[in-house]
Amino acid sequence: MTMPATPSPTDTSPTLTNLNWPIAAAMIQYANILPDGSSVQDQSAEQWAETVSDVSGAGFTEIDPTDSWIRIADLAPSRRREFLAVLRDAGLTIPAISTARRSIIDPEHGAAYLEYSHRLLDVAAEIGAAHVSFGLFGPLTEAQKTVTWFWTVDGVKNPDDPATYRRAVQGYQELGRHAESVGVDIALEMYEDTYVGSADGAVRFLRDIDHPAVGLNPDLGNLIRLHRPIERWQSMVEKTMPFVKYWHAKNYFRDEVEAEGFIATSPAPLELGLISYRVAVKAAIAHGFRGAFCVEHYGGDGLSVCASNREYLRRILPKSIAPT
Repeated sequence: MTMPATPSPTDTSPTLTNLNWPIAAAMIQYANILPDGSSVQDQSAEQWAETVSDVSGAGFTEIDPTDSWIRIADLAPSRRREFLAVLRDAGLTIPAISTARRSIIDPEHGAAYLEYSHRLLDVAAEIGAAHVSFGLFGPLTEAQKTVTWFWTVDGVKNPDDPATYRRAVQGYQELGRHAESVGVDIALEMYEDTYVGSADGAVRFLRDIDHPAVGLNPDLGNLIRLHRPIERWQSMVEKTMPFVKYWHAKNYFRDEVEAEGFIATSPAPLELGLISYRVAVKAAIAHGFRGAFCVEHYGGDGLSVCASNREYLRRILPKSIAPT
């Protein structure tokens, strides 16, 4: 079995440093549907540039065009070239593309999302993105949309059903073969109540897929923010770091009084929250991780916090490290 992380076949830099390691801005602060009801998909190049200027203005040189903001695979080729020109003019590159809430086992749209995932892999290869992050989490429920923090309310759960589990495994085996053929890596995002919703579940799922192009996006922030008992972050790091391909990095404060059943969480800058990313990053690199990061943060001026998170990562990354 060849599951431990390996450098992407599209990596070209002979040496990574803390200054050139790709750290992308997430676009989770920006919605696809605008206040006037129009879509980012239909914006002009000038309107895209206005949004993108926020990202470059925050000091980023990389961006993850998360498909909750723009579905780059659904742009016509001419529009896609227009979008890439906007990024190029802003000095931004795309090391990876993340998907959100487009599960290939969605009971209503699963087949369409599988087809979309294949198209996205082709687009990633076309534009030179080394990684695509997929997830098995479903759409927000109406109850989740009404609260301040959606993770405080239970959402859609992957069914405890062997046939559905097999379908998920087979779908990612299929996508893994496609990804390998075009030189792209797949990273499966850890998310509660999915087949990759715990460290043990994620490792089991990856072993069942058993394809070298399919690894993990160890977004442990998705788990430590939950208002329920969780596995210790140190244990999750130990189990998951051998499989990292691409990494959504975010952190949370967590206050817990077990005897009283009290748990409260809130978003935190990367260096201040529960997880020590100094420990986690060192472990991932020791296991061969050389992929990109994507910094995320919910609430407030999320982009500015992401910029601070980027600088924290640059402080703790190795000054120089050769590819594995």
